[in-house]
Amino acid sequence: MFGRCGRCLLAVSWLALSPIWLVGQAGRGNATAPVAPDLALDSVLGLRREVPPPRQPAGSSSSSLRFPVASPGLSGFPQLVRASGMIFSGTVTGIERRPATLGQAVETVAITFHIENAIRGATPGESLTISQWIGLWSSGQRYRAGERVLLFLYPNSKLGLTSCVGGALGRLAIDPGGRVLLTAHHLAAFRRDAVLGGKSRLRLSDFALAVSRAAEEE
Repeated sequence: MFGRCGRCLLAVSWLALSPIWLVGQAGRGNATAPVAPDLALDSVLGLRREVPPPRQPAGSSSSSLRFPVASPGLSGFPQLVRASGMIFSGTVTGIERRPATLGQAVETVAITFHIENAIRGATPGESLTISQWIGLWSSGQRYRAGERVLLFLYPNSKLGLTSCVGGALGRLAIDPGGRVLLTAHHLAAFRRDAVLGGKSRLRLSDFALAVSRAAEEE
């Protein structure tokens, strides 16, 4: 008698738990894959999303793994030039934070430059102001008054905003002697260029020549 009751109780318990088990299985079977982020906002803000480089094995000693390479789609200097709407060198003369308004949906930073050498989209001697999304400034892409830079900037977005092509790739420092300084990042990206390749310090005229050559290749 006890054995028969025990088997009945076991059967009832199994029937009670079956729906829960089936729901769990169904939940796992219907799991959806992660949805790719919407890139529309990036284009409006004048940004280009960069995919982080893959992780390298721990303990790797190869020098090629120490520095980032060009961003996806920017495999060399010609690609940098083609993506640029403005290319110029200048000195930062003003920085102004601008809050969001009815006419401007996002908070921005306005950076004004005195243009020294204009290669594309600017005029020598003019005072040029660009607008940058505040998020870039907060993430570390900042300028300081008196700083001299050579910039490769994307064409203005629908909101009139821009940013450096390829992030750090589109921004180069200029030393007191007027020479453009290339970081390891730039050396890796420009290594195949006939004018810029392998040089860590260059004249602005070299960049103007390299831009002209890259434009001819288009």
